[in-house]
Amino acid sequence: MTTRSIAAIVIALLLTACGPAEEPAAPADPAAIAEQPVDLAARAIEIAQSSIIIDTHIDVPYRIVEEWEDVSVATEGGDFDYPRAVAGGLNAPFMSIYTPAGLEEEGRSKEVAENLIDLVNRIVNESPDKFAIAISPAEVEDQFEKGLISLPLGMENGSPIEGDLANVQHFFDRGIRYITLAHGLSNHISDSSYDDNKRWDGLSEFGVEVVGEMNRLGIMVDISHVSDAAFWDVMEIAKAPAIASHSSARHFTPGFERNMADDMIVGLAENGGVIMINYGSSFLTQKAQEYGPHKRAAKQAYLEENNIEDSDEVTETFNAIYEAENGSYPYATLAETLDHFDHVRDLVGIEHVGIGSDYDGVGDSLPVGLKDVSSYPTLIEGLLERGYSEDDVVKILGGNLLRVWREVEAAAAS
Repeated sequence: MTTRSIAAIVIALLLTACGPAEEPAAPADPAAIAEQPVDLAARAIEIAQSSIIIDTHIDVPYRIVEEWEDVSVATEGGDFDYPRAVAGGLNAPFMSIYTPAGLEEEGRSKEVAENLIDLVNRIVNESPDKFAIAISPAEVEDQFEKGLISLPLGMENGSPIEGDLANVQHFFDRGIRYITLAHGLSNHISDSSYDDNKRWDGLSEFGVEVVGEMNRLGIMVDISHVSDAAFWDVMEIAKAPAIASHSSARHFTPGFERNMADDMIVGLAENGGVIMINYGSSFLTQKAQEYGPHKRAAKQAYLEENNIEDSDEVTETFNAIYEAENGSYPYATLAETLDHFDHVRDLVGIEHVGIGSDYDGVGDSLPVGLKDVSSYPTLIEGLLERGYSEDDVVKILGGNLLRVWREVEAAAAS
């Protein structure tokens, strides 16, 4: 059964949920009809099933790299599988080809990236009736019409380029359509927002060449994870719009460089780009941002005060004590997630925001109500409740990213 067949069943069930049809009644007063409340939950499902939903960051490949898991059927773990994607209306999840920062020093980044791309191809090859690799907006749209879930590829961390500009072409040929220039550590291309060691004060000289080559080929430049200085370097030299594939607004998490400051969001919009909102609770609220570091510091103090070494049993005891005194992890709410979409819209307009959830990448930190890929209708309903038009919602779901992708293709063609 195809995605669109399942979608038709979902909508049919919604339309018949009120029971058997009654005898035709006299025409209703149009004014009375206009005053009737709209069922936003049902409308959100209809929008999810009829629109192209693109999520630019889902970490399925790294989730299954150690132990294969068939995501074409329902899975017990993880945030993504085919049945949940169908239920949520997800059509084009970018599969993250993630290489940990430490692999660059080991010289293993390219090897690991190749293996992860092979894994995505295996998913498609074993379930060609459900999934397809997509290397262009046109393919996403064509596969949507065929009822297939597109799996475009984004490389999280530029380390696999390994100092050889020819590898940018190589990974383009393998289907990579965005590259996150750095990750948790500064690499040979760019400084990282997470690394105090800013090796280049932005991009390296080679990094400037990489951005140029990406523009030439038609690979979207992803500035999530890079330092502020590296972001501004990209804005200065880019010949095509860039993206932030999975970042949120620093306005709500002051001092968290991994998120984007307001002037950076403005700069990205002026570049024509789009920020894709990350769902990790620590990206969304200051209280979640502070919870982990505070807890780790408290645990270290607990170990030292009691002159004990860490163990599973010690951790369990400490967790119980800490949560009794400080409360459990403060998951972001749907409202707090929506605040980030509001903030970007109010700052630069609806054309510059989208979804980059980081499903399967942020662990057990996802917001209440947005715990897996079946939940896009929940986000849509929240947007509708806040007064977003259906046209605006469709732009957020995928229209904005498709626009950027096309513009990157056009810049390469010219």
